[in-house]
Amino acid sequence: MKTSIVSYLVKRFLRFDNEQPFIFLSALLAFLGISLGVMVLIIAMALMNGFDNEFRKKLTIMNYPLTIMPKFYGAVNEDLLMTLEIQFPNLSFSPYVQSAIMARSGSKLEGGYLFGVDFKSEAKVNSVVKKAIEGKSFDKFDVLVGKTLKDEFMLNDDDKLMYIFTHVEPGGMNVTPKIKRFQAKGFFDSGLSAYDKAYNYTTIASLQTMLNLPSNQYSGIHIFSANPQEDIVKIRKHLPQSVAIKGWWEDNVNFFAALELEKASLFIVLMLIILIAAINIISSLLMTVMNRRSEIALLLSLGTTPAEIKKVFLYLGVVIGTSGILAGIALGMSGLWVLSTFDIIHLPKDVYPTSTLPLDLSVQDFFSIVIGAFVIVIISSFYPAKKASEVDILTVLRNE
Repeated sequence: MKTSIVSYLVKRFLRFDNEQPFIFLSALLAFLGISLGVMVLIIAMALMNGFDNEFRKKLTIMNYPLTIMPKFYGAVNEDLLMTLEIQFPNLSFSPYVQSAIMARSGSKLEGGYLFGVDFKSEAKVNSVVKKAIEGKSFDKFDVLVGKTLKDEFMLNDDDKLMYIFTHVEPGGMNVTPKIKRFQAKGFFDSGLSAYDKAYNYTTIASLQTMLNLPSNQYSGIHIFSANPQEDIVKIRKHLPQSVAIKGWWEDNVNFFAALELEKASLFIVLMLIILIAAINIISSLLMTVMNRRSEIALLLSLGTTPAEIKKVFLYLGVVIGTSGILAGIALGMSGLWVLSTFDIIHLPKDVYPTSTLPLDLSVQDFFSIVIGAFVIVIISSFYPAKKASEVDILTVLRNE
């Protein structure tokens, strides 16, 4: 019987009242506010996660999961490479020689890095390079150039590109930089313009010749690993003291910490939208309490307990808030489907790592949004429910 009374009163108080339309309007605004808040939070969190994942994916490729570097000259060599390949057959290794260069085409100059690599080995650790060299062969002094540099210099296949090396050698009374023309044999597109402008790839023999390095000596070794944070610990145990190993994340700690802080700040700010909408729940329930005081007093005089009255108004707030949350989830998921299915927003690839909106709503973020909104709704409903249960029967019946 108690449940039937509570259910009946909840349904009755939710109906539109011609005499007090503002109460229904206030509840409707609360419903819409919570719906919009949940929808915006879902889409915003999906966008933040999507961009985070895209940046991680791009940076993992161009920065390489793991890199072995020498602490002393000549420490990274062919013997070390062969030892690692035997000890870790499940990992892919690509030795490289690196030099800072200035690329010149006509009167234009761009600074960057030239990597000398074995393209077959490099294709195993870098999917961008693998895609760019398909069907191509690279001879000595051929070079693979990024798309941004290609567009800036207006290069075509087999065009000549001059590189000025920062490595200098004595020449009479002064030092002169080394200059060499390379032939552009291919172009890669990583999706990050900074890397596409600065990174250039040639054969390892070409750069070893330019830097006067022996054929068994390298600047470092790039390693591809599906679980770099676990493998770095295993590899480090087998490395000599003369070399160091570094994970891609170690150079980007501050960047991803800033992304996490931005995501947390955005979540808090957008949750305030739901909090503001919840104020409409409070005002709507308080107006209902004031308008229904005589009915509440009569119910209390007929034997309805204050706990039941409190439960009625608590349920009222929960119904309004929960329906708003469910509508917000439906709108948010629909918005994600529309944004991921149709190319409504096109991003410039020279600014962002992808030209389409990356969307990825994690389960943790989804439940954080739903639970946070529900907690706000419960708190907002509690005070009006408490006030309704404290109605003075004698005072109300005497005056009304």
